[in-house]
Amino acid sequence: MNFVKMHGLGNDFILIDCLKQDLPDPQAFAIKYCNRRFGIGADQLLLIYPSEIADFSMRIFNADGSEVEMCGNGIRCFAKYVWDRGLSQKEILDVETLAGIIKPKKVGELVQVDMGNPEFRPEKIPVDAEGDIAFDIALEVYGWHARLNCVSMGNPHAVIFLEEDPKNFAVLKYGPAIETHPIFPKRTNVEFAFVKNSKEIIMRVWERGAGETLACGTGACATAVAAMKKKLVENKVTVHLLGGDLLIEWQENGHVYMTGPAEEVYEGTVKVPQIA
Repeated sequence: MNFVKMHGLGNDFILIDCLKQDLPDPQAFAIKYCNRRFGIGADQLLLIYPSEIADFSMRIFNADGSEVEMCGNGIRCFAKYVWDRGLSQKEILDVETLAGIIKPKKVGELVQVDMGNPEFRPEKIPVDAEGDIAFDIALEVYGWHARLNCVSMGNPHAVIFLEEDPKNFAVLKYGPAIETHPIFPKRTNVEFAFVKNSKEIIMRVWERGAGETLACGTGACATAVAAMKKKLVENKVTVHLLGGDLLIEWQENGHVYMTGPAEEVYEGTVKVPQIA
């Protein structure tokens, strides 16, 4: 099986081109080969397929084998793979995902992605909460009283604004407890954020099904729009993640635009026996 190792700000992926080869059991492959000790090592597995309604289709599997709707860093890597290998000459791609059609655009050496409209209604995230908007939800975890601001960017996010830089925050303790809390029927990604000023946010992320990662594109978008909705920042901000920076803009058309890098690390092949 041929694969390419890629990353967006340290959020890393195994990408397999299923236009040319078949991967019979992607869930089992993700569990085995995303393992950093016994496999290739990655946060997620990205698969490229043909599409009847778009230029390509992208499927995404977490390291624990669960399939997810969207990944912001992943789709930038996906687009770079397509362009670098001449699979499309289009400057803007239409990519079918479980979150709908996503449109990555080539911007110099970077990739800008139209992430669509954020969703704040509890039933659309989903989160078990009342009201028209799922903000300021009180939740006690291990004696810590958190206030969650829930947003969907095609996948669920719970954004928590802290009063200081999250660099020393106990993400590994609280992240998994919130991810799997019963109020989230599909689990959730969790962002721990600090608003540095009106144009900058510092963030760490606990990704659903992957653990803490160095970056999360949809998480950066969710955090930025939650801060914008609460009037904590302007409509264009830089989000500082452990792996680097993303530029997030919420435009007047209601769409969120994310701009950042994507890099290829290496190509490889792996023998794929029947995976038990």
